[in-house]
Amino acid sequence: MCRKQILEEHIPADCPDQSIAVKMLQLMSFWVPTTTTAADALAANNTLKDGQTLVSSGQRFEFGFFSLGSSDLRYLGIWYKDINPFTVVWVANRDNPITSSSGSLLFSPQGSLSLYNGTVFIWFVNVTRVLSNPIFQLLDSGNLVLTDDGGDYMWQSFDYITDTLLPGMKLGWNFKTGLKRNMTSWLAIDDPATGEFTFSLDPPEAPELVLRKRDQKQYRWGPWDGVRFSGSNELKPNPVYTPEFNSSREEIYYTFKLADSSILSRFVVTPQGLLQYLTWTNHSNEWATMVTLQRDSCDRYESCGPYGNCYDNDPSCRCLRGCTPKSPEN
Repeated sequence: MCRKQILEEHIPADCPDQSIAVKMLQLMSFWVPTTTTAADALAANNTLKDGQTLVSSGQRFEFGFFSLGSSDLRYLGIWYKDINPFTVVWVANRDNPITSSSGSLLFSPQGSLSLYNGTVFIWFVNVTRVLSNPIFQLLDSGNLVLTDDGGDYMWQSFDYITDTLLPGMKLGWNFKTGLKRNMTSWLAIDDPATGEFTFSLDPPEAPELVLRKRDQKQYRWGPWDGVRFSGSNELKPNPVYTPEFNSSREEIYYTFKLADSSILSRFVVTPQGLLQYLTWTNHSNEWATMVTLQRDSCDRYESCGPYGNCYDNDPSCRCLRGCTPKSPEN
């Protein structure tokens, strides 16, 4: 079981679990807000309020309520602790922001989680069975997990990716649960709402990495050749990270691992649809772009039509042997 510090604030024991009774919310309004704590876990029968956070044991990630830019809207999510610029890696309520500082996350004695905007229900995590000793913990990997006394994960944020893939996150399919994990861009740099671009591993029968803008394919890489996804020299092992592809009866996924676990690295799909690997550099205190997958026009899906080859010089598109352009301009 992971060593953990537990943030505890008493919630009345007679409060019904599933309905999250108004009585409890009224009682909460009389509680005095407390300052941010250094705990990495929340025990059942407790609440996390706006102004409080969980901090992973290695001081790498922080979980709590935040705002972006000049907006007063509040979100519940995970960010890198003590990194400037403020860098968010996961958002629970990306499409349903809280409109004031009255947000609260309630953790029931049975292990369910409910996010409220005052008395208005926003988001929840439910469990399929009653847990004897539920713990909600932020790990140093950036994964937020719900366990029964530190055992198997009943729920984890790594299964619900937003725009960021962290080391160890799995992009792909879990056939046992039916879960498909995709990356979806933010709407704008200061708006985490669901954006236009989705990055996924599909289809499971012939796996390729695909970037879509809404429903239209923009770029495609694959299939996996044992070292990398074909079509891109960027998706191969390097001194910083190693890409991995796994295929079994239970799941099929793409992930990456770091050569040095002390390095901060992330893979993002930007609001503009760029796919980038970023690494934090301590000497310059900034995120350095290691790789951008879309390096040239030939990376674009069907850029030369069904009977053309793409080249990185001019002209970029040339007909296959035996074919001719539809018009001289082409």
